[in-house]
Amino acid sequence: MLPRIDSIKQIRKKLGITQKKLANITGVSTSMINQIESGRSQPSYNTAKKIFENLAKLEGESSSHIAGDFCSKDIVKLKPTNTLHDAIKKMHELSISQIPVFDNSEIVGIISENGIIKHLADLGEAGLRKAKLADTMDPVPPIVDYDTPANVLVQLIRYSMCILVSKKSKIVGIITASDTLKMME
Repeated sequence: MLPRIDSIKQIRKKLGITQKKLANITGVSTSMINQIESGRSQPSYNTAKKIFENLAKLEGESSSHIAGDFCSKDIVKLKPTNTLHDAIKKMHELSISQIPVFDNSEIVGIISENGIIKHLADLGEAGLRKAKLADTMDPVPPIVDYDTPANVLVQLIRYSMCILVSKKSKIVGIITASDTLKMME
C-alpha cells in the first residue's frame, strides 16, 4: 500500500518543486501530475509508486538510509502445503508475527497472526491442524527494491504487516514494524 494519493501535492509543495519538475523526475507528464493532484485522475499503482519513490528520494537526499539497511536478511519461509499449525508453531518458536509463503522461489502470500485468528473462528482448533496455507494465506505484501529510501518504508508499514525487499528480482529481506523502529535509533 502506498500513502494517500492526495498527499502528493502536499509533499511536492513541502519540497518546493513544481509540477513540471516532478513530472520530469518521474517520467509522467505535467498534465497527468496536475490531474492527479486535482483529483481528476487516479494513477495506476506503478505510476503512484514511481511518484512516491521519487518524492521520497528528494526528501531523503540528505539521508542515505535505504531498505537494505533495515531489512532482516534471515527470512523464515513456509510453503503453501504447510498447515496453519506449522505456521503457529514456527511463529511461537521464533517470536515472529508473520511468515512469507513461497512456492519454490516465488512469493505467493503471507500468513500472519491476525490471519490465523480470523481463520480460528471459522475452522476451530482441530481445523487449524489440517488447514493448508494455500487456502488461508493473505496476498503478497508490498515488495520494494533494496535501494528504496528508508522514509518510504514508514509510509508503507502503516498499511501493511510487513514489506519484502528484493534485489535483482530476488527476495532478500523482510521489514516489519519493529524493523522500522531501528530507523529511530
